[in-house]
Amino acid sequence: MQRDEADSVSAALQAQIRGAIEAAGGWLGFDRFMALALYAPGLGYYSRDARQFGHGPASGSDFVTAPELSPLFGRALARQVAQALDAAGAAEVVEFGAGSGALAAQLLDALGERVQRYTIVDLSGALRERQRERLAAHAAKLRWLDRWPEAIEGVVVGNEVLDAMPVQLLQFDGRDWHERGVALAESAFVFADRPTALRPPVAGFEVPGAVTEIHPQAEAFVATLAQRLVRGAAFFIDYGFPEAEYYHPQRHGGTLMCHRGHRADGDPLAAVGEKDITAHVNFTGIALAGQDAGLDVLGYTSQAHFLMNCGLLELLQGADLRSVANAQKLLTEHEMGELFKVIAFGRGIELAPLGFARGDRTHTL
Repeated sequence: MQRDEADSVSAALQAQIRGAIEAAGGWLGFDRFMALALYAPGLGYYSRDARQFGHGPASGSDFVTAPELSPLFGRALARQVAQALDAAGAAEVVEFGAGSGALAAQLLDALGERVQRYTIVDLSGALRERQRERLAAHAAKLRWLDRWPEAIEGVVVGNEVLDAMPVQLLQFDGRDWHERGVALAESAFVFADRPTALRPPVAGFEVPGAVTEIHPQAEAFVATLAQRLVRGAAFFIDYGFPEAEYYHPQRHGGTLMCHRGHRADGDPLAAVGEKDITAHVNFTGIALAGQDAGLDVLGYTSQAHFLMNCGLLELLQGADLRSVANAQKLLTEHEMGELFKVIAFGRGIELAPLGFARGDRTHTL
């Protein structure tokens, strides 16, 4: 997308959001603002024709995900997917938010005939076209949906999906909790707080000036998964913490973050539509949402433990230096290895997932 075209799209998106704020009486909850900024059809960050995923600023991208960083990510995950498919007696993989299609390509290449159908659920028409191009060799197995399948028998995967779901913001002024939304000041977006009955899920977070997030949409997503998963397993990889860490008083600034040109900033009201907006995942809330809806929690651990359990170190044998360096970023604590976690759910199957054979942390949730 050319710069003048991008400016025009951004201006149209901001005008749409201003209209939504005015229609709502001058105040829009942050979750609604975030949904429009990211997903407004044809205008939002993930809906426009722009490159979000890549290795560095020179690529014109804004951030890198694990599948773009190393193809060994998908090859290791494929071992877990194969085990779960066998347990379910199924041959379908459903991926939510397939991004550039990198993970789908890696899984399809690694699993071969083990997968007869690969379903991608993605709201972005622009990303769908990019995925079609990248996955052309597997076209006979692919289908795209813009809503939930009626029933799922197989394996669900989602890499960096939960963090991109809109969140509500809460702010504590020293006495009361408020919901933080977005208003207008001379056509500019500004934060505005309103009294609310909403609270963080744990007590003891009442630090004056604290701002944090709650995740009703991500939790509703997992509850819907429980309704649609007939037999199989689901694996979600994302950055986040268990509840006790997420709502620790030392994290009183929250986790909301934006990404643009491989730089991070904390201002979601600037350059709206031109950068990613994200929040870390409260994995305790995700686990409870699934459990309460009838899913089995099969495991929870760090990405490093999960990938090593799935044989990543074995896959590295004989790899060149660059491949080793990139794969190490998936494992090392100061890169993706510890911040990113993996959580798994199941229904109707007997499965001890190999990804959690060592280092399972379900007891910390």
